Order: sequence, then structure tokens, then C-alpha cells
Amino acid sequence: MKRFEKHIFICENERPADHPRGCCKNKNSVAIREKFKTRLKELSLNTSIRANGSLCLDACEFGPTIVVYPEQIWYGGVSENDIEEIIQSHLINNKPVDRLKIQDKRFNRDAE
Repeated sequence: MKRFEKHIFICENERPADHPRGCCKNKNSVAIREKFKTRLKELSLNTSIRANGSLCLDACEFGPTIVVYPEQIWYGGVSENDIEEIIQSHLINNKPVDRLKIQDKRFNRDAE
């Protein structure tokens, strides 16, 4: 029995402030995770879609970074203002939000 149809992992990794790649935690990722969780619950989606905090996803230079499984879609530069679009477009209607996809072939196969 499959419990969740989709999983969202939000990087909450913390590095020193002077680290050249930065870190997602210092870019508001904890608040992003909380807002995802709140909206999924409000929309009664929390039984089929799970939002979890994650340690390093190895993409902090693109952060805040999230990845959605099972599609393996990587998003970067996500803000709280993007959450509703990700939920409505990607999570509900299965249309990834292209403008937020990390444009690096290591993370998205269709990146240029």
C-alpha cells in the first residue's frame, strides 16, 4: 500500500555564513516547509502529499531548494510566494513550474 503519492523535500541545511555556496536554512527554508505543510493540510492533501524538511540536498547555491518525488523535479530560489503555484500546478495538476526548475542538468534532465 502506497501511503503518499508525492513527497516534497525542502532543504534546511545550515552552513557557516561565509560559505561560498550559501545554505538553504539562511534563505527562509524552514518557513517554506511550514507553509507547505499548512497549505497541504488546509487543502486536505496531507494524506497523499508529504512535505518534509531535509538536510543537504547538495544544491544550496540554488536555494532555497526543494525536490518533488516521484517525478524528481528540482526547484531553486523558491520563496513563500511560490508555494501556492507549486501546489496548484505541480502537485495537483501534474504540471511542473518551469520558471522555478533548477536549470542545471545535474538536477533536471530537461535543463539546457
